[in-house]
Amino acid sequence: MKNIIALFILGFSLNSLADCMENSNYPTVSKTDLQKIAENKSAFIIDVNSDDSYKKSHVPGAVHFDAIEKTFATSLPADKNAEIITYCGSTMCSAWQKAARKACKLGYKNIKHFKEGIAGWNKNS
Repeated sequence: MKNIIALFILGFSLNSLADCMENSNYPTVSKTDLQKIAENKSAFIIDVNSDDSYKKSHVPGAVHFDAIEKTFATSLPADKNAEIITYCGSTMCSAWQKAARKACKLGYKNIKHFKEGIAGWNKNS
């Protein structure tokens, strides 16, 4: 019986980790929505761009991933259902996945992606 329970838990854990690898599990957030979120400080926003890029421009309130990577688990909100938004350079950039997947593996359930990245944020619309 213990073996069956252990296998069930292992299977569930592996399934959860596999879910973390699927980009489709990270809904996108629009620039308009992100502007409201940043203004209201209603989500934990993570910039996964280079240090130079972050220093030049970032979404207000966003934390730089490199600055918190070593303390990532303790830097995130205590509530595993808190909204977390990750972004990087542009629609062609995939660096956002690093922070999203790491948060997912820590058990966070409400992770989103600002697909346009800092290029889209800075674009006049």
